[in-house]
Amino acid sequence: MALTTAYLVATGKLEKFLADLRMAKAPERFTTRFLEDLGYKSTNDRLFIGLLKALGLLDDSGIPTQRYFEFLDDERWPFVLAEGIEEAYEDLFRLNREAYKMTKPQLIGKFKSLTEGKKSETVLDNMARTFKELVKLADFSEAGAEPFSKSPAREEDQVETIPPLELEPSSDGRQAILPMRPIEGLTYRIEVVLPVAREKAVYDAIFRSLREHLL
Repeated sequence: MALTTAYLVATGKLEKFLADLRMAKAPERFTTRFLEDLGYKSTNDRLFIGLLKALGLLDDSGIPTQRYFEFLDDERWPFVLAEGIEEAYEDLFRLNREAYKMTKPQLIGKFKSLTEGKKSETVLDNMARTFKELVKLADFSEAGAEPFSKSPAREEDQVETIPPLELEPSSDGRQAILPMRPIEGLTYRIEVVLPVAREKAVYDAIFRSLREHLL
């Protein structure tokens, strides 16, 4: 299941923590000692490490990933954070591509469903609060997160509407000829071979049928 259950008990420090993280030199391994050196010494602060792993900034052993180093970019970090959020909460974004706009009650409901009711109300509340605080800091305009808006149709994919064609009988009365009309350099000509018949009504019926079903 691609839905992290990592959360913070106290989210008030999140913005400052991420700012301090970008200002500090990346460690060889992100440990509780390094966390304390940044000034985060409480037991609750240790939950930051699990969150960073969930966001793909650290691997399972605490070693900074490529995303961690990209996160250090003063201009790009909101986009990198959005990418990590979409990955950590992939199942949620599958349900709603604009999950970052959801309200806290909506998030709690979705998290409860996605975790099959196995999490307590307190945990679900912490998960929702953590998600809300994360998305406040992220920029989803690049990650596939505005994801969800349709991209403009490419010129080569656009289909031109062709006006109805008028059927014209040939001189011998045995062929229905559709006049050639140019479509951006393309011309076409369709010929329908008609049976020999003495009754004009036969041809009239065929032309009516062509008009209804072919054009």
